[in-house]
Amino acid sequence: MKRLPIFLCAILCLSASARAELRLPGFFGDHMVLQRDAPIPVWGWADPGAEVSVLLGTDEAKAVTAKAGEDGRWKVALPAMEANAEGLSLTVKSGDKTLTLKDVLVGEVWLCSGQSNMEWTVAASLNPAEEIAAANFPAIRQMKIAHLTAPTPQQDVSSVWQVCSPETAGSFTAAGYYMARELHRELGVPIGLLNSSWGGTRIEPWTPLEGFAKVPALAAIHDKVLNTLPTSEPYRVGLQRHMDEVSGWLAAAKESLATQQSVPATPVFPAALQPLTAHTAPTTLYNAMIQPLVGYGMRGAIWYQGESNHTEGMAYADKQQALVSGWRGQWGLGDFPFCYVQIAPWQYGTSEPTILARFWEAQTACLAIPNSGMVVTSDIGDVKDIHPKNKQEVGRRLALLALKHTYGRDELVASGPVFRELVVEPGRLLVKFDEVAGGLKSRDGQPLTHFELIGETGEFVAAEAKIEGADTVVLTAAGVKDPAAMRYGWHKLAEPNLANGAGLPASAFRAGEVPDYDFFSLKVPGADDYALVYDLDLTKLGPEIAYREDRSGEIAGFDRVGYFLELTPSGGPRQWVWAAMDAFTTEAKKLGIPTEKSGAVFQTAVANLSVLSNVDGLTAGEGLAGNLEFWPHNYGAENRAQVPGASEQLWDFGDSYVPPVAGYGSMQVHHPAAKQTVFAINHWNAGPGADLGIGNSSKDSRSRDWTFAGNAGSYETARLRVFVRKAE
Repeated sequence: MKRLPIFLCAILCLSASARAELRLPGFFGDHMVLQRDAPIPVWGWADPGAEVSVLLGTDEAKAVTAKAGEDGRWKVALPAMEANAEGLSLTVKSGDKTLTLKDVLVGEVWLCSGQSNMEWTVAASLNPAEEIAAANFPAIRQMKIAHLTAPTPQQDVSSVWQVCSPETAGSFTAAGYYMARELHRELGVPIGLLNSSWGGTRIEPWTPLEGFAKVPALAAIHDKVLNTLPTSEPYRVGLQRHMDEVSGWLAAAKESLATQQSVPATPVFPAALQPLTAHTAPTTLYNAMIQPLVGYGMRGAIWYQGESNHTEGMAYADKQQALVSGWRGQWGLGDFPFCYVQIAPWQYGTSEPTILARFWEAQTACLAIPNSGMVVTSDIGDVKDIHPKNKQEVGRRLALLALKHTYGRDELVASGPVFRELVVEPGRLLVKFDEVAGGLKSRDGQPLTHFELIGETGEFVAAEAKIEGADTVVLTAAGVKDPAAMRYGWHKLAEPNLANGAGLPASAFRAGEVPDYDFFSLKVPGADDYALVYDLDLTKLGPEIAYREDRSGEIAGFDRVGYFLELTPSGGPRQWVWAAMDAFTTEAKKLGIPTEKSGAVFQTAVANLSVLSNVDGLTAGEGLAGNLEFWPHNYGAENRAQVPGASEQLWDFGDSYVPPVAGYGSMQVHHPAAKQTVFAINHWNAGPGADLGIGNSSKDSRSRDWTFAGNAGSYETARLRVFVRKAE
C-alpha cells in the first residue's frame, strides 16, 4: 500500500478535525441568559449531515435534535420556558462529542446598541463607588461584543457573559444596567444584556443593507454598499469592466515592450468596488457586531446614538427607520420593541444654535416607527459634557417604556407631555398636550422656560408661558399682537422645565405656520421711501445673472442706494442686513451684481453708510464711512487703494482687482473703521460654490470678506434686493 506524504497526511487530518468540530457561536457560554416564553433558538456547526442533540436542563425527554447541513450549520428551537434563575445546563451532543454550558438562566434579553452614551460604563457614571458596591444582582448578566468591522455579514463573534457583581458591574453598559436593574426588581426575572456598542460611531454602520433598501431616500447608500459585495450584479459588472481594461492594458503593454515604447500606467482598481471596512462605513458594524447575534432570542432593543449624526435634521428619521426595519427583518421576531434615548443638550462647538432642536425633532418623528418609545433627556443632561453621567435616570426611563408598553403595566406613566394641538387666538397661543399625567407643571417650580412665539415682528421672541388647566400652556409676548407659531426648547443648550405630573419632561417641538414676512418692510425704517431696482434669488447664481425683477431701466434720479440681503442657513434662523449709502453712481444698471456686461467697477469710499442687521457682532449705525469693492475681476489682498487699516495679507476691505475682467468677482460693502465686511457676494459664476456672507467671515484663515467660502449651497434661502431712494 502506497503511503501518503507526511505533510499531506497532516493536512488531511487537520481538515477532518475541522470538519468534525462541534461548536456553538462564540457568544454562547456559561452564565448566558435565554429569552423566556418563546421558542429558544440554539445553533452551531458540526460535521455535514451529523445529528445534533440539544437539551436545556436534565429532562432527556425534552432534548431536540437537528441534522447539520452541507455547510455544517445546524439549528434547533427548544420549547418555550418560563423564567428560571436557578442555573441550568445546556448540553449539545453529536456523536462522541459533548458541549456543556453551565449556569444558564431564562429571563428577559435586550440588545443594547449605539455609540458612546450606550457604551458608557457604570464606573464612569454618577456615584460609581456606591453603585458598584451595591451591584449584587447575579441574575443580571452582560455579554459585550468587541469593536469589530466586516465588509460582509459574519456568522460568528466571540464574547463572554459576565454575572453582575461588585467585581464586574463597573464595566457594564450604564444605560443598559440601570434599565436591567429596574426590570429585574419589577419583574423578578433574570435580565440578559447583549451589549454591542461603539463610541463615536454613526448610525449607518449599524444598519444592514436590507434596511437601506426599504427606505427610498437612502438608495444612494444602498447602491454604494451593493457595489462592494462580490455576490452582487453591480460588482460583477464593475469587476468585469476592470478586468477588460486590465486585459487591454496587458495587450498594449506587450506591444509596447516589443516595440520598446513607453507603457501606460496600469488601470487602477475601482474605488467603488473596494470592500467597506472602516467603522464609519455603512453596514460594517452591523456585519461584524450585530449579524452574528441575529436569531438569538430576545425581547427587544435599546438604542442610544445620534451625537455623530446630529447635523442631519429630519434625514436622521429615514436612517433610524432603515436601522429598525433592517434589524426587525433580519431577526424575524416581528415588530419587536425598540426604545431609544434622545441625545442631550450640548454645545457642539460653533454649530448654529438650533442644530440640535432640528435633530430632536427628527428623533421625535421616529416615534412613528411601530412599537417604539423615546426617552427625553433635556432635564438630565450636562451642557458641559457630551456624556451626561446620570445614566440611572436614563435606565429608569427606558425601563418605564418597557414596563408599560412591553410588559403590560398600563398604570405607569412612561412619557412626558406630548404636543397635541395649537390654538391661535388674538394676542395669544394655546398649546395643548397629551400625556399630562394629572396635570402639567414646572419641574423646578420656576416660570416655564424656552417657549418662543413669532408674530408680526417677523422673528421668534421669548414668550411668557403659563399653565392653564391640566393640559394647556398659554403663550403671550409683549409687542406681539398677532402670534402665528411657536417653538419650545429650540436651542442646543436648552434645558426647559415643562413636565407632567410624573415629573417627565416634554421634548423640543414647534407648531404653527410661520408667515412669509417681508423683513425689508418690517425691519428698515423709512422702507416706503425706497423703490426696488433688482430682486435676485442667490440660490440660483451662475454665469448668467437672472434677476427675478429688474427695474433698472425705469429708475433715474436717486440720491441713496440700499442693499437688503437675507440668508437662511440650512435649518437655521434667517440672517439679514440692510446697508444704505449715498449714491455712488447715477446709473441704476451698475447697482446690481457687477458683471462684465454691467460695466460696474468700484473700489471706492461711500458716504453716510447705514447698517442695520440681526447678525451678532456686526456694527450697526448711521452716517458711517463705508467702502465698496464691486467688480467682475479677479482680485488680491494688495491694498493699492490705501484703504486705512486694511491688511496686505488678508482678503478684507482693501483688496485690488486684477485681470481677467471676467474673473472671480466681488460685490462687497465694508465698514473700514470697524474693520468689518458688512456683506459679501463673490464668485457668482460658481453657482452653489459662490461666497455669501454677512459680517466678517471665519470660514478661511486667509479671508475676512468671505472670499473662498464656497458656501452658497449651504443656504436654504438667499435673496438680495437693491433699492434706491429717489432724489427730491
